[in-house]
Amino acid sequence: MSSTVRVSQEERSRAMRARLMDATIDCLVEHGFGGTSSTLISERAGVSRGAQLHHFPTKNDLVVAAVTHLTEVRGAELAAAAAAVPAAHRTRDVLRMLGDHFASPVFIAALELWVAARTEPALLAAVEPLEQKVGRETHRMTVELLGADESRPGVRELVQATLDLVRGLGLAATISDDTRRRNRILDQWARTLDGALT
Repeated sequence: MSSTVRVSQEERSRAMRARLMDATIDCLVEHGFGGTSSTLISERAGVSRGAQLHHFPTKNDLVVAAVTHLTEVRGAELAAAAAAVPAAHRTRDVLRMLGDHFASPVFIAALELWVAARTEPALLAAVEPLEQKVGRETHRMTVELLGADESRPGVRELVQATLDLVRGLGLAATISDDTRRRNRILDQWARTLDGALT
């Protein structure tokens, strides 16, 4: 009987942690790092302040845990989007998928963490290796989706330039909705890539 209660408590604890992680990401997107507080997160998650403090004594503890969660969410979203890219018009569809990802709420939350990590050593220590992992995986996935042969001179740089381009367009999207401009740029870049990669 006690093992059933223990499992149930573990499940409740896991569910509460997941709510706190999701609430942290939502707060980062809506309020930025500076406007995100432990109290705001616990309210958003529907978790008592005491329960939150039991698992995460400080805002930084909570945010560092959310970094790992955010990395997993970004990876899962990218993998799902990549799996949905059709075979026809491949290059343009790959760029559209990447452009959408880098303009998504999870990327905005990641941007908030990048900016905060610049002056927060503990946060930087958590963010940097995970962002490097996401960067490597995104590069590998893009190479695969584009069918790019990185043994050819300049191809690796073209793939990286593509990722830098969509990341920059995503950054611009945080200021205003520039979907039409982004689409025009990505249409042109798809033609450039098709010419260079074939």
